[in-house]
Amino acid sequence: MVVDVKELNARVERESAFVDALFSGMEKAIVGQKHLVESLLIGLLADGHVLLEGVPGLAKTLAIKTLGQLIEADYSRIQFTPDLLPADVIGTMIYSQKTEEFSIKKGPIFANLVLADEINRAPAKVQSALLEAMAERQVTIADQSFKLPSPFLVMATQNPVEQEGTYPLPEAQVDRFMLKVVITYPQKEEEKLVIRGNLNKVRPVITPVLKPEDILNARKVVEEVYLDERIEKYIVDIVFATRFPEEYKLGHLKEMIACGGSPRASINLALAARAYAFIHRRGFVQPDDVRAVAMDVLRHRVSLTYEAEANNLTSEAVVAEILNAVEVP
Repeated sequence: MVVDVKELNARVERESAFVDALFSGMEKAIVGQKHLVESLLIGLLADGHVLLEGVPGLAKTLAIKTLGQLIEADYSRIQFTPDLLPADVIGTMIYSQKTEEFSIKKGPIFANLVLADEINRAPAKVQSALLEAMAERQVTIADQSFKLPSPFLVMATQNPVEQEGTYPLPEAQVDRFMLKVVITYPQKEEEKLVIRGNLNKVRPVITPVLKPEDILNARKVVEEVYLDERIEKYIVDIVFATRFPEEYKLGHLKEMIACGGSPRASINLALAARAYAFIHRRGFVQPDDVRAVAMDVLRHRVSLTYEAEANNLTSEAVVAEILNAVEVP
């Protein structure tokens, strides 16, 4: 099939006009954190979920709340605690004495944007209930199944500092997240602006620039973003290098990697690269798009051995080495 890249570029240029308005709206409420905002937008456009890791106070909650206001979407926040039950997330059956009947009470998962705050504080049953909803896009209460709204994005956060009283997400479950984004402290100048904004106590007025349906329409355009066969090969090479590093002249990593990326890694790398190209107003994926999203797609999918940990080697360092070693088309 012959693809008219010029025509596709023009179409993406038209359809992605809202991206600038979204970024401008986010900048009204959040100083800096461009990578966080971009990652949320990639998740939204590629129909994936985002796991955020960062210390408290880095505007994680504010980011997803502001995004919800900008696209007029339903937003809910679930504070994960050790005593949380699956019913607190997905909903339950309530008995009414008046009607003498059971009725369904839907949980906070029924929203377009769901913030799962400190997901590693909840026990395995609750984590599983959330991850099942993320994968299936539906939940079952009693014997009834309910579709979740669309678009549907879960942004889960985990605090890297505290380990006491937490239940780390199993590696197989972390794989459900399209991106794992690690956010850091703001720059000095950015932090000055944060202080000023909070001292003035002037809350920015966030006006919607989109509707949820517009995101669904944009997703159709993202699906048409051209992915050349050479880019496909590049994606597969990167993922295969996490499984068989010796084939890419990275034999020293063989003993360091316990488990490489699954086929889900390849799929998500392609989807995220397409969304990244769309955000940057292009109708085709180039190698730099793949490289830009590769760290967030792969850092939680590359499991290291005890030997690697003993050598203070991180999954980020492994992914960076792979990206430098794999031949760029």
